[in-house]
Amino acid sequence: MPPSILPFLTSIPPLNLWFKMFRGKKMRVNESIARRQILETTVRDSSNKCLTGNPIDDCWQCDSNWAKNRQRLADCGIGFGQGAMGGKNGQIYVVTDSSDRDTVNPTPGTLRHAVVQEEPLWIVFAADMVIKLKHELIVNSYKTIDGRGANVQITGGGCITLQYVSNVIIHNVHIYNCVPSGNTNIRSSPTHVGYRGKSDGDGISIFGSRNIWVDHCALSHCTDGLIDAIMGSTAITISNSYFSHHDDVMLLGHDDKYLPDSGMQVTIAFNHFGEGLVQRMPRIRRGYVHVVNNDFTEWQMYAIGGSASPTINSQGNRYTAPDDPNLKEVTKREDTDTGKWNDWNWRSDGDVMVNGAFFVPSGQGISTQYVKAYSVDPKSALLIDQLTKNAGVLGGPRDNSMSMSSKGGITGGGGGGGDHAESTSGDVDMFGMIFSGTGASSTGSSPSPTPTPILLSFLIILTLYIITKQGGQLSIPLFLLL
Repeated sequence: MPPSILPFLTSIPPLNLWFKMFRGKKMRVNESIARRQILETTVRDSSNKCLTGNPIDDCWQCDSNWAKNRQRLADCGIGFGQGAMGGKNGQIYVVTDSSDRDTVNPTPGTLRHAVVQEEPLWIVFAADMVIKLKHELIVNSYKTIDGRGANVQITGGGCITLQYVSNVIIHNVHIYNCVPSGNTNIRSSPTHVGYRGKSDGDGISIFGSRNIWVDHCALSHCTDGLIDAIMGSTAITISNSYFSHHDDVMLLGHDDKYLPDSGMQVTIAFNHFGEGLVQRMPRIRRGYVHVVNNDFTEWQMYAIGGSASPTINSQGNRYTAPDDPNLKEVTKREDTDTGKWNDWNWRSDGDVMVNGAFFVPSGQGISTQYVKAYSVDPKSALLIDQLTKNAGVLGGPRDNSMSMSSKGGITGGGGGGGDHAESTSGDVDMFGMIFSGTGASSTGSSPSPTPTPILLSFLIILTLYIITKQGGQLSIPLFLLL
């Protein structure tokens, strides 16, 4: 159509309405095409079905021979604990004995014997096993506990203690039913045995340590915290783990007055905070914490709390509030008056709030205030299902929400990591739009009419309109309208 005729046509009332309808339809079609192009690009880039968008998992899981190169995992860390080397470049130590009979002279082949050695070790397991600890397991520096390929369960006294060590990776193990124990001698290295007082019963206790990475673990049912990081611990990442059935989930920071915790930096990413949780996901004293792309599905008091002016950067998470109308708030400032916490830097950026959940921010909200609490680029919270679908232990029940045998082992139940029903009604893109398949519709409905019949109808209306206005004479050549 010649451009000169367009203003005239749009001035005619019937055609003005039609042009608006056509333009709107064209825009919607273009948007759908754009979404389909994005989807097709994603599909092409994700021809390997193992890709999830989770940068940690995509780094190593797509290698079908990962078991022959286990230590590649050490290069896949993210966040503040990205520098944790674990036992990289060390020997492979195979645990063949699940017993824990002697905490002073551990039996070769046991987990306790492996973790106290001085040299870097990459620790794996010869078979499924339940390791019931007599007392806390004190792990030396440069160790990786790698439970991939076996169902490894750690329970009993302690459980895992990282005290004044660095470069430890704990990956793919169940940790549960950890109870206080101690008042005994425990070996912490080949050359040192020390008397230990009574432990708190944490799942993992991080004490004065740095470069720590906990990934793909399932933690529940412990006496104190599931994970506690205190006494100046820093450079920590807690990722891809499944937390359930516990009160005080995670404590970061020893005491409001303990100044060394002011430099603490912790990343909490791609975790699932699930059923039976009450509070502290985490509870933070001082320091800088990046809470990014986690799925919070239950709390009975609050999800994220703190005191002593910690900086909390919450990005791309999904918070699903309980039904109780009094428990909708995600945040809690512990034992502090409003006037004191107004300047604390707490922000919610790109989070999704479900079922009435709300996050109470504070501080200036300026991005420069969060530089020390920013450790990894957040992804859209709309992708949470995909990013966290494998949270927990891989290769079996991913959580600990199941019955325990008389020996303390997991006996059944639980869901497999990442088994989700997929829609077969069409292609789903990242915007949540569903496109029907190409070709004939599966429902038998006819395709949408093309604009051509509509255009011809309006041309007839146009002809009649012009004839009427021109006294029965058509003054515009019809070919100009085609």
